[in-house]
Amino acid sequence: MEKTNSLRRPKLGTLLRSEPDISINREETSYSFNHRNSNASAGSPAQIYNRSPMSGDSSPSPYFMSPWNQTSSPYTNSPWIRASPLIFEDNRRFLIGSLLREEGHVYALAASGDLLYTGSDSKNIRVWKNLKDFSGFKSNSGLVKAIVISGEKIFTGHQDGKIRVWKLSPKKNYKRVGSLPTTRDFIKSSFNPKNYVEVRRHRNVPWIKHFDTVSCMSLDKDRGLLYSGSWDKTIKVWRIRDSKCLESVKAHDDAVNSVVVAGFDGLVLTGSADGTVKVWRKELMGRKSKHVLVQVLLKQENAVTALAVNVEAAVIYGGSSDGLLNFWEREKHLCHGGVLRGHKMAVLCLATAGNMVFSGSADKSICVWGRDKGGDHTCLSVLTGHCGPVKCLAVEQDQDQESSNGDDDRRWIVYSGSLDKSVKVWRMSDHVAELE
Repeated sequence: MEKTNSLRRPKLGTLLRSEPDISINREETSYSFNHRNSNASAGSPAQIYNRSPMSGDSSPSPYFMSPWNQTSSPYTNSPWIRASPLIFEDNRRFLIGSLLREEGHVYALAASGDLLYTGSDSKNIRVWKNLKDFSGFKSNSGLVKAIVISGEKIFTGHQDGKIRVWKLSPKKNYKRVGSLPTTRDFIKSSFNPKNYVEVRRHRNVPWIKHFDTVSCMSLDKDRGLLYSGSWDKTIKVWRIRDSKCLESVKAHDDAVNSVVVAGFDGLVLTGSADGTVKVWRKELMGRKSKHVLVQVLLKQENAVTALAVNVEAAVIYGGSSDGLLNFWEREKHLCHGGVLRGHKMAVLCLATAGNMVFSGSADKSICVWGRDKGGDHTCLSVLTGHCGPVKCLAVEQDQDQESSNGDDDRRWIVYSGSLDKSVKVWRMSDHVAELE
């Protein structure tokens, strides 16, 4: 057990909390990783698509010496590996533009209509419109790790464990209108000893507040709920209407890196540095409803760093630190559909749009995967141009798309944020090969 712990601890300090403490010039050679095969529930043999490295960059990158460079994965020698047909074209034709402000690494993105919100380690939240700096607001403390938009409210998750709530004022300025939990609820909870939980030895805190970094958030629009995940190993459920914390779930044995509302069957998914992907459902327990664990989709040594859901097809994607992308399909229950291999280093973020899934990686690239009607996946393109790890992704349907195109060829605007301090904007299509 001591050996396992000695390997896991650096994960929490680096990538496996899905927040690599790095800069472009920092060399990551002091950590070592071991590998363990996935224990995903097998519904069918894994379909692993292995792409060839893109040529053109002959200079050795420090990231190839990083623990993220998991090229020695046991999947490499798998008999299931086969080459994925790729479109080796100049992907600059997909690039619309780049957004750059010297405010630090970009950790979070959220898009709403023609507005884009970006969060960085400068504590600033920038607002962009039509590729131009539109507005912004700043928190007093805590790096911005996650952004979620619900109507007129913007929720930001921070490294100091707080969730801040913002709103656009009539004067077109963004103002902070509250926090989760509210000051009133926190003080009220603090007076009752029964509301305290032990988080570390000799340290107890009220259960309604995260005591470590808020790493991820997800919105359940139908129920008016906000889910937050934290490095404190819990997820918390918030009612947006009155900012009340309804529940706190001890979800994992290590940091929670991703929480996603599935959008079907009332499911909520969580991924963690403990290497697991878990499925939760809200069920009535006596007089109260609580989230209960209904399925463990994945259990492995490598950290789960990102989750995403294709709601239309009821497919769940999970990226991990070994560069692999597992996916599960809904049948009678969620079954493992296969593994997609397109990255040489850790998958850091995921996003879905139509029949596509986008995976951003520490190898500085974004793989664009297409899913056909039969459920098979193909790597349609590899987007390159970032000079650092791609940390976050956001997708919105193209507002300029002509209505005559219909749903047969939907077009999307894809935003990618990187540790190179930039955001790139791409235009993609359901039929990538046909996009000119």
